[in-house]
Amino acid sequence: MRTLFSALIFAMLASVASVAQARTATAIPPPIVQCGGDFASYVGRMKQEALRRGHAPATVDAFFASVRFDQATINADRAQGIFNKGFVDFSRSLISQYRIDAGRSNLQKYRAVFDAVESRYGVSRGVLVAFWAFETDYGAFQGDFNTLNSLMTLGFDCRRPGLFQPQVFAALRLYEKGDFDPATTTGAWAGEIGMVQMLPGDILDSGVDGDGDGHVRLKSSAADALLSGANMLRKLGWRAGEPWIEEVILPQGFDYSKTGTHQKMRVGDWAAMGVQARDGQLAASGMSASVLVPQGHGGPAFIAYPNFDVYFEWNQSFTYVMTAAYFATRLEGAPVFNAGNPSPPLSGSQMRALQQKLQARGHDVGAIDGILGAGTRLAVQKEQMRLGLIADSWPTLELLNRL
Repeated sequence: MRTLFSALIFAMLASVASVAQARTATAIPPPIVQCGGDFASYVGRMKQEALRRGHAPATVDAFFASVRFDQATINADRAQGIFNKGFVDFSRSLISQYRIDAGRSNLQKYRAVFDAVESRYGVSRGVLVAFWAFETDYGAFQGDFNTLNSLMTLGFDCRRPGLFQPQVFAALRLYEKGDFDPATTTGAWAGEIGMVQMLPGDILDSGVDGDGDGHVRLKSSAADALLSGANMLRKLGWRAGEPWIEEVILPQGFDYSKTGTHQKMRVGDWAAMGVQARDGQLAASGMSASVLVPQGHGGPAFIAYPNFDVYFEWNQSFTYVMTAAYFATRLEGAPVFNAGNPSPPLSGSQMRALQQKLQARGHDVGAIDGILGAGTRLAVQKEQMRLGLIADSWPTLELLNRL
């Protein structure tokens, strides 16, 4: 999700879209001002737009005074790689014993903050701690890109200017509130700030002064960061007091064609099909849910409730979302999942070959990029059904050869 932690985390998450891109991947708005050309002229256009929006001339001059084009931001944007680990290996890599121990320690250290999170916003504490862990290793690695430079550079670049230009004006409003320093505020290359990595616009919309100092400072205040993150999740649709996922046991002969985030039934209907909670019990029988097998029928199985869908508003990588959601349950006492014996993932070249074959058969898999996204999973499931294979949406070498 970031390109900012240690080298290990960089390697793990290089393929996962940033918050900035994940929540707007399907509908990027048009640019506010013309992108490209000369950077100094672009800065001038942005300053004129700021004045048009009613910001004081002296404030605008001070805010943009130190801005510079940042080639490192462009390099980071272009360098996002493809990471093809399956859920089992990916989650084992990210959920280290250190992260578990540090997470439980932070649950105790900030117990009062988490009590406030659950009381005000209904977001379970494990959910916030999991994001905190994966986003910045509990605040230890928040990114060293100058935020204004990154946002201005990405707004100047004509790939997705409509995504980043509005964040510049959000940062300007934070500057006027005393919560953003254009010269010193740093974060991720895509403009996210603080311990749980929020964009300036999200900070404006959902930022909470958790420690009572009159400011929202997500880089230095865990209370501000955690309460702000919880507030944002609530606004994205989090349902108070409800679960998100839990591991399940599926019966022999289970119909895997019914699995996937795109297919939902009532919990009671899943139970009638023989789906059982591995630990504890399923949620209320009338609640809508999906059954997910992130690495196919040979791997672990989960039931996902409505709150699980909110994770995709934060990030659209299925593997990342599954890992973050599962880690949250671990922090709240769930056992280690039963890994089973899943088929290994295809290589990047094999995935691209599979996508080409699926596309040739009329399936919409999006870009031929070697990434197992939602479109590719759905196409795989349809072809598995056509060929009489177990329709679990997990691409295998057998499927590739059969196609």
